[in-house]
Amino acid sequence: QVQLVESGGGLVQAGGSLRLSCAASERTVSWYNMGWYRQAPGKERELVAYLSIGSTTYYEDSVKGRFTISRDNAKNTVYLQMDVLKPEDTAVYYCNTHPPIPNHWGQGTQVTVSS
Repeated sequence: QVQLVESGGGLVQAGGSLRLSCAASERTVSWYNMGWYRQAPGKERELVAYLSIGSTTYYEDSVKGRFTISRDNAKNTVYLQMDVLKPEDTAVYYCNTHPPIPNHWGQGTQVTVSS
């Protein structure tokens, strides 16, 4: 079973930046469309961005121009560069394939943006 381990979250002030990483136990990132998702308290998990096998990207409207998804196939890792962070970006961030595979969800990484 593929394991996805997210890291890089933390507490940052509004306007700051964070870079999230998602390390896969197998060569998942080069074989699948990969996505970053987030779940804020009291809300459903939502897709933030995805990167297709062919390198097409999608961004949710609220993060366009601020977040960048990328991958390093050699390291089996997907990244999410988050700039100009806002308090409404506060959430637990997860990576998974897109569409997501239910039993591939990891623990996520907490991102907290203070105003």
